[in-house]
Amino acid sequence: MKLPGIEYDMTYLAVSLYAKDVDSFCIQLSKARSQGAEAIEIRADALNQPDPESVSRMIQAVQRAGLPVIVTCRDKIEGGFQEIDFSHRLTILRKAILSGADMVDIELRNFRHPDAYSVLKAALEDSRTRLILSCHNFDGPFDNLNLLYESMLALYPAAIPKLVYYARHINDCFAALNLLKSADTPAIVFCMGPAGQITRILSKKFGAFLTFACLEEEATAPGQIPVHQMKSLYRWDCLNSQTEIFGVVGNPVCHSLGPVLFNTCFDADSINAVFLPFLVEGEKTEFDAFLDYVGTAAGFGGFSVTMPHKGRALDYAHQHGDYVDGLAETIGSVNTLKIGFNGIISAYNTDYIGAMDSLTAALGGDHRCLHAVKVAVVGAGGVARAVVAGLVDMGARVTIYNRTVSKAQALANEFRCKAAQLDALSQTEAAVLINCTSVGMRPNTEGCPVPEGVLNPEMTVFDTVYNPMETVLLKKARQIGARTVSGAEMFIRQAMAQYRIFIGRDPDEALMRKIVYDRLQAAG
Repeated sequence: MKLPGIEYDMTYLAVSLYAKDVDSFCIQLSKARSQGAEAIEIRADALNQPDPESVSRMIQAVQRAGLPVIVTCRDKIEGGFQEIDFSHRLTILRKAILSGADMVDIELRNFRHPDAYSVLKAALEDSRTRLILSCHNFDGPFDNLNLLYESMLALYPAAIPKLVYYARHINDCFAALNLLKSADTPAIVFCMGPAGQITRILSKKFGAFLTFACLEEEATAPGQIPVHQMKSLYRWDCLNSQTEIFGVVGNPVCHSLGPVLFNTCFDADSINAVFLPFLVEGEKTEFDAFLDYVGTAAGFGGFSVTMPHKGRALDYAHQHGDYVDGLAETIGSVNTLKIGFNGIISAYNTDYIGAMDSLTAALGGDHRCLHAVKVAVVGAGGVARAVVAGLVDMGARVTIYNRTVSKAQALANEFRCKAAQLDALSQTEAAVLINCTSVGMRPNTEGCPVPEGVLNPEMTVFDTVYNPMETVLLKKARQIGARTVSGAEMFIRQAMAQYRIFIGRDPDEALMRKIVYDRLQAAG
């Protein structure tokens, strides 16, 4: 059954409202509509006094706003705000049907009850209302997602199945996306939690009937994204089945400027693509499983790779990829993966270009200006590998300092330079000091990666951390008169190289700079 005024070949961005009374609901409704909501869910279980007449008035308010309306009175077991007697919840849903709600949502476990089935089935038969059968699992994935979907349709063939579960890891999301791709009826399938956020956005590409967003700071389920972010940051209005998916893969990724940077450039260049944060927790096994899926699933175009997966990305490219760039091979880590035709993966490292171009520009010369210059590199991780490779290639005299000196020595042996304990920095005679650790990165912005007394006015101090733009290290260096280089420069230059790899053409450099500097300055 199709409802008049409801489109079944689009994905609605529904905003779930949980007001305490009708007046508060109308205020929330106005905000949601102004921010771009495409449908409204009334959470009757949130009302101070849940009653059928209040719900009827709320339905009328949404109808006057010209939006489809869903009514639910959620069972507390499946996320309801309060305990409400089963028969009273049933009365509210029946009143919603009689009041002309476009959809009512009841839990599968409750609809199976003979009273619910008979009361709601009878009301639905004489109405234009569509039934959403829902099932929620706040602990993790369902044992058999597809079987649960089929059982819903077997119980009530005209239902819209809604299956929502908590993603303990991003790899839990793939079952939801697969079901959306294969479903031959309107369906609502997504994952809760930070790891599940991508399913809320990608539901439109994979053909869901609707997904949920929230008003700012008013999420009704874990992992909900504010509606204005869905619309502006994640390009909701532009998404369709042909949208190509890019993103940043790491742990953490919440601080990344990648989504706003790339999505704004996609907008400017009218490219049908979206760039998302992919929180990939765990070790090599989990990372490899993630790439196994995205490499074979249609629509994924490539990834920026950040900590702690740069070395794993190189290993994966060696085992499963088609091409590894020579620089990435030399550096021993990958920060860019391109997925080509038939899932063929190519691996690159643009950190090298970003770091060396930023440093030499600050020194006022070309790459030859680093020849024989003493450089202290702090850290021995993935970023340090790219920086050390570049410095050695340009003839700099490099010493790697790290708390775990064995790790610094291993890296130094690879690139034929020196290594020392971090405490030895106090005796350095380096003209250039480069921080390649995450110390000082947001949200832990108070840290400084070098001991007191190391910096001097003759130094050039380069911090590869870009968020915040001026770290404690750079602030201290500036205060004593040293030349400073922000990680924002490295980020912009390496991102430009990534854009060329992903899209095949240069981005608007001025736009990229404006985005990065505006965002970082706004963040303080």
